[in-house]
Amino acid sequence: MEKSIDKNYMKLEFLSKSSNESFARVVVAAFASQLDPTIEEISDIKTAVSEAVTNAIIHGYEYGEGMVVVEAKLEGNRIEITIEDFGRGIEDVQKAMEPFYTSKPDLERSGMGFTVMETFMDELVVKSELNKGTKVKMIKEIKSQSNRE
Repeated sequence: MEKSIDKNYMKLEFLSKSSNESFARVVVAAFASQLDPTIEEISDIKTAVSEAVTNAIIHGYEYGEGMVVVEAKLEGNRIEITIEDFGRGIEDVQKAMEPFYTSKPDLERSGMGFTVMETFMDELVVKSELNKGTKVKMIKEIKSQSNRE
């Protein structure tokens, strides 16, 4: 039996190498382009995806490699993006989401990843379990062509 194809859904899986961050960003932006976003909206999506994927690579797989899964779906004028790793997880999600909090000050990390995601997206939900991984869900509403000036 053939699986039905949903043109409003995409899934990307890749190894947690930093070189794959830009690949993920471009793929999600290309997928989002179906909604006819402004350049600013595309830039917001790329920035948020970059932050989420970078977090998965640097924090999720701190001492090794693993898979990062990026999923996106379109519903009306919204894009929902989920980025998941199966790494070490976050001990305290609320603390990790505080601006300037970083668990890696030696890497010159700003501690602004989640803040950036919240700023550029309309919704952000972070779920994490120690030694099982982290899932970041972001939603962005794309303003319709008629609402643009």
